[in-house]
Amino acid sequence: MDTRRLAAGTLVGGITIWVLGYVIFDVTFADFYAANVGSATGVGRDAQLMWAVVLGSLSYGALIAYAMGNRTATPTVGGGAAVGAVVAFLVWFTVDFILYGVSNVSNLARTIVDPVLELVRGGVAGAAIAVVAGKMSSAARM
Repeated sequence: MDTRRLAAGTLVGGITIWVLGYVIFDVTFADFYAANVGSATGVGRDAQLMWAVVLGSLSYGALIAYAMGNRTATPTVGGGAAVGAVVAFLVWFTVDFILYGVSNVSNLARTIVDPVLELVRGGVAGAAIAVVAGKMSSAARM
């Protein structure tokens, strides 16, 4: 994947991840996450630092785009979804279980559910990145 497609994939992936993060974690599963915290208190912010969330989302999108770029063929929607889902699951499985092992931020149920929900978010972001990268590849061939 060339620099232009990586940058576009980072932007599209980051926006997709940010929007889906809000829908999945702040709206749809907010009650589940609130009910499955660990014994640590005062760790959640009353008002999120949006600049930090956006930077993290862009980095997450860049990771998925980079993983997709290391494949030889032009990414398909299904292939992008698969790469995004695998990257998301592995990253969050790693982070969640390490945090579970060293802190009291969440309980075991939340630790198990979080990487599964990330499959969805990463998969949709990977599909979106593939669409953009595919369109840019098609345009370059014309």
